Amino acid sequence: MVEGLAQLAGVVTVQEEGEGGFLAAIDHAEFLTPYRSGETLCFAVRVIKSFGRLFLMEGEVTSGETTLARATLTLGVGKL
Repeated sequence: MVEGLAQLAGVVTVQEEGEGGFLAAIDHAEFLTPYRSGETLCFAVRVIKSFGRLFLMEGEVTSGETTLARATLTLGVGKL
């Protein structure tokens, strides 16, 4: 689930900056409820703050009305 959030966050930041990106850090991850096989997962992320080439992102994974996981990620944009 965290990987899915990181991928979506990467798409969001790359669209803003127009370059490639990388996952710099998983600042916080919380798994609230396990998911069951066959459930449809919904991923949502938002930019909290940007620091030049770094973006602090907050994401959530839900299934229906149930929140399964939350994470705060830092993504870098551009070449290493």
